[in-house]
Amino acid sequence: MIVRALILAALPLASAAQQADFVSDRIATLEAGIVCSPPTIGMDSAPDTVAGATEIFEDRPDFISNGRRVPAVPGISFGVVSTSATGAIDPVTFRVIHPPFTGLGVTEQSFQTRIGPATTPGATYYGFDEPYELVHGTWVMEAWDGDDLLYRVQFTVVPPAAVPDLAGLCGFEDLLSLATGN
Repeated sequence: MIVRALILAALPLASAAQQADFVSDRIATLEAGIVCSPPTIGMDSAPDTVAGATEIFEDRPDFISNGRRVPAVPGISFGVVSTSATGAIDPVTFRVIHPPFTGLGVTEQSFQTRIGPATTPGATYYGFDEPYELVHGTWVMEAWDGDDLLYRVQFTVVPPAAVPDLAGLCGFEDLLSLATGN
């Protein structure tokens, strides 16, 4: 399920050039990576997603890795924290393009979010909550302001055994059987 943040405090971010496939000059900073799925405080409607909603969380979790190889494990999330160069950009259309979901065939989801200045960065993650989401392959995340691409980042979702050091970091080892089918 898609998770987005309501950030209440400024946090340091990496440079805009770090690991980004594309970052426009309207983005001041961008950091991409993997987090342990945070607890949520609510939901927002997102009709262009499979779940029909995005989860909202209060505190932005720390990245456990800035790598782009993501283990297909329930409880793992991956995504982007970014700030705008000139003030808030709102609304932003966030697109996630991924391999077909098992049994559903869905390959793209989108929803509205925002990217704030350094004091209120935008944080958007995709978290594995359902077995059908655990599809291996290339996942692309894009942020758009109308027809203007703000950034595009790419991740590769892999079997847990391909990145065992990350697969167990979030304390969901008992759920690995869901991810591996065992």
